[in-house]
Amino acid sequence: MQICVLGGGFGGLYTALYLQRTLGQKLKNYQITLVEPKDHFLFTPLLYELVTGELQAWEIAPAYHRLLAHTKVEFCQEAVSSIDLTARYVYLCNGDSLTYDYLVLAVGGETCLGSIPGAVEHAAPFRSLADAVHLKERLRFLEASRQHHIRVTVVGGGPNGVELACKLADRLKTRGQVRLIERGDRILKTFSGASRAAAYKALRQRGIQVELNTGIEAIAANHITLTQQKQTHTIDTDLVLWTAGTQTLDWVRNLPCQQNTQGQLLTLPTLQLVDHPEVFALGDLAAIQDAGRPLVPATAQAAYQQASCAARNLRAVMTEKPLLSFRYLHLGEMLTLGTNAAVVCSFGLTLQGAIACVMRHWIYLQRMPTVRHRLRVMGHWLASGLLRWLPTPTRQPVRQAWQRLTRRSRRTVTNYPRRLPY
Repeated sequence: MQICVLGGGFGGLYTALYLQRTLGQKLKNYQITLVEPKDHFLFTPLLYELVTGELQAWEIAPAYHRLLAHTKVEFCQEAVSSIDLTARYVYLCNGDSLTYDYLVLAVGGETCLGSIPGAVEHAAPFRSLADAVHLKERLRFLEASRQHHIRVTVVGGGPNGVELACKLADRLKTRGQVRLIERGDRILKTFSGASRAAAYKALRQRGIQVELNTGIEAIAANHITLTQQKQTHTIDTDLVLWTAGTQTLDWVRNLPCQQNTQGQLLTLPTLQLVDHPEVFALGDLAAIQDAGRPLVPATAQAAYQQASCAARNLRAVMTEKPLLSFRYLHLGEMLTLGTNAAVVCSFGLTLQGAIACVMRHWIYLQRMPTVRHRLRVMGHWLASGLLRWLPTPTRQPVRQAWQRLTRRSRRTVTNYPRRLPY
């Protein structure tokens, strides 16, 4: 039994890990292959902490060979070029091909820069580890320059844009002039009023200029042309960061199956493609509906829940059990609003400030893909916090003790993700 999972994000990786855990107790003759062009997983909700140095790359971007070391999941580091849904073949960019009995599509999307002149050349996306590294290098170059102000324009008033703008303002401090551009009449349009109010407050406190109902006409190397109330004007900027909009990959749009107008694949409530029940689709590339919502949001929280449902239904298909319909449970919202600042809204309760920041980090810690990696990160966080309060002579023995403890724990735990409330 060949099971092929395309995409190593929240949907793909977590489906593979859940599936190998459950099938190991039910079936023996199966092979799970995870196909992903990158060599590392990325915990995207914590990507912003790399900009301010609050977290290190290894904490949020562990290598797949570490995560899958003690599992039955085979990792194939390669990009997909096309899929033959009839013959059940996955064709890779290196010329190889994979056959499958069951297929999971979870490759996500890519940044959509649209048709704005100069966007491709002069606007930098922010959705990958490479994007974060590039941004940090660009910021270091600007910080080392002699210019008095560093002008940054963030395009997109969704959660990505708001979180990134706050982090940049805290890093640049008085040298920063951060501007947030949103073409709609409000930021965070799909979020609760409490989250939106906390975000507006954080933006105002950091001096971030929010431009609503604003379109972009063109982007150049050192300026951007905006349209407001049918009037066009140009502002100078040193850096343009694009967080608005995503689109499905070309080969996904070319698949011979039912899609919506945005190129997303239409699925049954069981996450199976309408015309191909052996194929499951989840995450950004799928238009998933359930009884409670017209359309499931394309968020990490939703993909995390879809992965559990997809793994459960794959097991049900292979063991000839009834499949379950996906039901999205909205458990709340979490946003980072700068260094040591956040907002957490869940079930009518809203927390803000440093306590919300701590809660957000620890909730996300519980959602990291494996117990092994979770222990490594937790040990590092606890040791780092403790070391800041200890006298200098005692810091090294404490650091060594934590290293021994985490090494011993990693040898004894089972390598699978747990279902947790966030």
